[in-house]
Amino acid sequence: MNNATPKTGNAGLKAIIPVMFAFFVMGFVDLVGTATNYVKGEFALADGTANLFTTMVFFWFLIFSVPTGMLMNKIGRRKTVLWSILVTLVAMALPIIAYTVFEGTPRLVLIVASFAFLGIGNTLMQVSLNPLLTVFVKGDKLASTLTTGQFVKAFASLFAPYIAIWGANQLGMWWILFVIYFVVGIIGYVLLAFDKIEEPAPDAGTTTIAKCFKLLGDPIILLCFLGIVSHVGVDVGINAQAPRILTEHTGDQFTSIAATATMVYFVARMIGCFTGGIVLQKMSNKMGLRICGVIMTLSAICFAVFASTSVNPPVWLFWTAVALVGFGNSNVFSLFLSHALMYRPERQNEISGLMLMGLIGGAVFPPIMGVAADAMGQLGGIIVMAVGCVYVLVIGLGYKVLEGRKAVEA
Repeated sequence: MNNATPKTGNAGLKAIIPVMFAFFVMGFVDLVGTATNYVKGEFALADGTANLFTTMVFFWFLIFSVPTGMLMNKIGRRKTVLWSILVTLVAMALPIIAYTVFEGTPRLVLIVASFAFLGIGNTLMQVSLNPLLTVFVKGDKLASTLTTGQFVKAFASLFAPYIAIWGANQLGMWWILFVIYFVVGIIGYVLLAFDKIEEPAPDAGTTTIAKCFKLLGDPIILLCFLGIVSHVGVDVGINAQAPRILTEHTGDQFTSIAATATMVYFVARMIGCFTGGIVLQKMSNKMGLRICGVIMTLSAICFAVFASTSVNPPVWLFWTAVALVGFGNSNVFSLFLSHALMYRPERQNEISGLMLMGLIGGAVFPPIMGVAADAMGQLGGIIVMAVGCVYVLVIGLGYKVLEGRKAVEA
């Protein structure tokens, strides 16, 4: 690929604001957890079936991540982000059509199609938007800048359940969420379309899919990839499953509990991203990953104790677990991704595609958690989630496996 170093004279506040706004649009993908809970109730779906909706979103990372990395080499990162926003707008439009025109099975089909487009658009966006930030910042500060982007993304995640429950209570239309985000997405597209960003020149076309996948033969790239699988699996899985963990023990109204649990999770994520954006500028990635792993593992323990207590489990233990997993998991993605990008800076587009293929964890973990919950109760889903938490802890404690090794040319 072309290794020309981009000029950074335009990398000021004016240029980076549209990029950060695109991170907000990236957060649209997290509405799948909120939407799944409403659709589950409307169509009386089982946990395992409902969690397949997240598979419809994240399955596409397996298919399109690496090709998107190659597409960036052809047309550039900014143009790829613009295409991703257009696909996301299609995803927002389909549920609007579903609820204004159709009922029953046709409505469900359009919602499923919407989740598929949402996954495709988010794949394009995640793969291209994260490396676009390397135009503005490099080196050790990349992790904190990526975390700042995740902080902005978390606002969209946080607002989604609020908007949905407001729409349901005031308008009888929880899906007004899609209308609002459709308008916001248009604004994001316009801002980035008029933004001027000098980035590395597109590649001449020598990159192949085989060369991209060969990078996974490097143990460091592979470990970072599995770290992102774990991060996203925990993130999406607990977002969808947490309300059911509480509901099973309290019998409260599901939609209310779903909104509250999801909001607590994303508030904790936002706090974690905000904290990480500051602290990671002064703290080593090694220490940051260790702290994240400890907090996530403590969360899994709290969930397990709560779910396995059959008589009047302390509700505060559930909320503690939700807050801990949201806070602890908030910086894991940035830590693994920044390490991989800086490890092989000359292959950033391809590595970004590989790393974001790891978001397939969002398609793998939730269905397994749902099936385990159907078979064993909510403790089964928690055990599946704990695998991802423990992986982050183990890599954090053994961080030296990610250090002190020259890149193997692929």
